Amino acid sequence: MRINPHYLTLPKNYLFSTVAAKTREFQIKYPEKSIIKLSIGDVSRPLPKVVVAALRKASTEMGQVKSFRGYGPEIGYPWLRQAIANFYTNLGVHLADDEIIISDGAKSDSSNLLDIFDRDATVAMCDPVYPVYLDTNLMLGRQPQFLHATAENNFLPLPDDSIKADIIYLCNPANPTGVCYNREQLQQWVDFARRQNAVILYDAAYACFIDDNSLPVSIYEIKGAQECAIEICSLSKMAGFTGLRCGYTIVPKKLRTKEGVSLNYLWQRRQATKFNGVSYVVQRAAEAVFTQEGLSCIQANIAYYRRNLRLIGATLQKLGWQFFGGVHAPYLWVRCPQNMTSWQCFDYLLQECGIVCTPGVGFGQNGENYIRLTGFNSYTQTRAACRRLLRLQKC
Repeated sequence: MRINPHYLTLPKNYLFSTVAAKTREFQIKYPEKSIIKLSIGDVSRPLPKVVVAALRKASTEMGQVKSFRGYGPEIGYPWLRQAIANFYTNLGVHLADDEIIISDGAKSDSSNLLDIFDRDATVAMCDPVYPVYLDTNLMLGRQPQFLHATAENNFLPLPDDSIKADIIYLCNPANPTGVCYNREQLQQWVDFARRQNAVILYDAAYACFIDDNSLPVSIYEIKGAQECAIEICSLSKMAGFTGLRCGYTIVPKKLRTKEGVSLNYLWQRRQATKFNGVSYVVQRAAEAVFTQEGLSCIQANIAYYRRNLRLIGATLQKLGWQFFGGVHAPYLWVRCPQNMTSWQCFDYLLQECGIVCTPGVGFGQNGENYIRLTGFNSYTQTRAACRRLLRLQKC
């Protein structure tokens, strides 16, 4: 038996697993202390009623002979793909429904897409970075180049000719920093990718939080993007599907290799071989998301999380702690007080406030001395956390 040796180069534990383990240890040691989690990006608001109704209806159909369904299309049912295409049309982006491939989420697709590229392909990504991008490339033996995202460039690095990469990861709005590229900045990345004959893997999982009409929701609002970018989307944060699992990836037919090979064909071929598709019931729920009622309910939930983010941001300002993000994304990227390291700050907030954060160094070298907070908890819990934080002023 021989294993893939590259797995042995990975960090011992996945970042969020480590955070969860340290939190459990604290709870066992101090069972009388209450814990408030502002760490993991999991939603707290329930599914919209229209989505629940679609789930029930589809479940009933699966229990009847005439309406029962077995295997569906690997790339998703056409009615869901068309609903998503219509959503993009309202953004001024025109897509064929077979350019949209349904999946079980952005995390899966951002790693599975690597199947269609040469193992020797060069990769560039930001530091700090969502760990899945890095780890899945390390598993293949790739050593990515890092685009340094720092306070000096507002954590939004731009391309320069020193970067030579076949694959470029962009997450916009960004995880973990919560910042957002504007149109002009994304145009620079698109133009760069086209010059380099590179492909941008564009993670738009948090695009639903963009609250400014001047900012693009999709990379395909940028001229030339359909010739160089794959957009990965998720309903997890947009519609509360973290427990249902549904997303989609857009691979335009204009996106081809120098030899003329269609990446849309390759991705569909990969999915047909390795994936049996998302369940009918979940896809009917996803279809309901893109109805007028569904989109209205989603905006109400996002407004709820934005309220939490404003409250946390106001609290951090009172404390005098520097932070980024929290406007167009569900994350606040916070400079650790008193020059603490990320893990020192994690321990400090857990011990003094019973608040769980995510240490920034877990996202890369440039994340040291930062922590990530989220607005995904309930308003009651978020308000309680902010009260605890303000008590630090008196210490």
